[in-house]
Amino acid sequence: MRNQDRRTTIATPLLLALLVLPILLLAAPATQAQSNYVLIPMDDSQRNHLKAYGVMFQHLQDGHTGKWLLNYRGGSFLAPQTESMVRRSRVRGVSIEQIPATRARQIIEEVERPNVNMSVVELEKAPSIAVYTPDHALPWDDAVTLALTYAEVPYETIYNKEVLQGALDEIDWLHLHHEDFTGQHGKFWAIYRNQPWYIRQVRDLEEMASEMGYDKVSKMKKAVAWTIREFIEDGGFLFAMCSGTDTFDIALAAMEVDIVPTQFDGDPADPDANEKLDFRHTLAFHNFEVTLDPAEYRHGNIDILNVQQRMAEVDEEMDYFTLFNFSAKWDPVPTMLTQNHVSSIKGFYGQTTAFRKETIKSNVVILAQTPGRDEVKYIHGNLGEGFFTFYGGHDPEDYTHRVGDPPTELDLFPNSPGYRLILNNILFPAAQKQEMQTDRLLDELFLPVASGK
Repeated sequence: MRNQDRRTTIATPLLLALLVLPILLLAAPATQAQSNYVLIPMDDSQRNHLKAYGVMFQHLQDGHTGKWLLNYRGGSFLAPQTESMVRRSRVRGVSIEQIPATRARQIIEEVERPNVNMSVVELEKAPSIAVYTPDHALPWDDAVTLALTYAEVPYETIYNKEVLQGALDEIDWLHLHHEDFTGQHGKFWAIYRNQPWYIRQVRDLEEMASEMGYDKVSKMKKAVAWTIREFIEDGGFLFAMCSGTDTFDIALAAMEVDIVPTQFDGDPADPDANEKLDFRHTLAFHNFEVTLDPAEYRHGNIDILNVQQRMAEVDEEMDYFTLFNFSAKWDPVPTMLTQNHVSSIKGFYGQTTAFRKETIKSNVVILAQTPGRDEVKYIHGNLGEGFFTFYGGHDPEDYTHRVGDPPTELDLFPNSPGYRLILNNILFPAAQKQEMQTDRLLDELFLPVASGK
C-alpha cells in the first residue's frame, strides 16, 4: 500500500503538470508580449530624430503613457510596446529597439542612479497644440509648422480674432508664428510696401482691427499679447521664434505708450516712448529701447546689434551656439528643453537672431549661448502657472533665410539638432516629473500592459 500510495503521490502532480502545461504554453506568448517595451534611442544611432518625436506624441495621443529618459542616449523614450507604435516607427524610418521588461528595468536602474546626471520623466498626455498665424500664405515659411508637419504632430491654427474670442481656453501649447505684435507689420514698409502680399497683410489687419472694435492694428495686437500673457499665467505653454519673441515683450512694455510711427497708423509715435516703457509685465526682457525709425528693419535693441557687421565678422562655418548642461534630477525642465545628440548647434539668422544678455531678466533661464559673444540664443521662464520659451532665429537649417526663399525640405535634415530643440518643446507639456522612488518606477514595468492596435 505504501508503494501504491507513493506512486499515486508522484503520479498526481505529474498528471496535473501534463494537464496544465498546454495551458501555460498557450499563455506564454501573451505574457511575453505584455512584457515587451520599445526604446526609441535619440543618440547618433537614430535614423530620424524629428519623426521620433511624432511617434512618441501619437503614442500619447492614443491614450498610452511613456517615459522620457533625460540625458540617456540623447534623451531617449521608453514606452510599453504597442502594434501601432512599432508600425508607425517602421513606416516613418524611426529607429527603435524592442526590449524585454528585464532590460527596461536595467535602463531605469541605470538612469535613476543618484550619481549620474540622468533622470526619468513621465509622459502622460499629449497637449493640444495651436499655431498663431494668419490664414493666408506669406512669402516665408515657419520652422515650427514645418517641424510639426514633418513629425506628423497635429495642430490647429488660430489668429487675432480667435485669441480674443477665447480660443486659448482649449489650448495647452501655443506657438507664435513669425509675427509683429507692435502693429508695425513686420517693419517691412521700407522695402516691401509696394508688394501685393504686404498690401494685403496691412489691409487684412486693419479690417480685422476695425471689426474687433479697435481703431488701430497696434491696439488690437496689444490686446492679443495681453490675452496670451493671461493664457501663460493660467498654466499655458508658449513657444516663439524670430520676431515673435522680442515684439511680444515690446508690446507688453508699450501697453500705455504709442511706439508706432506715422507710416504704419497715420499718427506719430510718442517721441518720449523709450522713457515710458513699463517692464513690469514683460516675460523675458527689460531695460531695452525700441527703435522709432520706420525704415529700420529692427524693433529695438533686444536683438543683437548690427547684423550686417556681425555677418562680416563671423564665418558661417564657425558660427554655432552651445547648449548649457543642467542637472537632470534637480532641473528637469531646462534639461528636457535641451535634450539633443550634440551640445553645439550651428547658428542661423532671423529678423530677431539672438538676444543681448543685458536685456534678459535675471529670473529667466539661459538655455544656449554663442561662445565668446554677448548673444543668447535660447531662453526659458515661467509666469504664474505657465511657461514660455523663446528661440532666436528663423530656420535652423537655413543660415540666412530671406523673404521669398523656398521652405526647407526636412527630408534632407531628419537629424537636425536645431529642429530638435523645437520639438523638445511640444513634449514638455506632456511631462510630469513625479517625486517617486526608483522601486516604484521599476514596479510599473511589470504591471500588465494592454496591447495597442
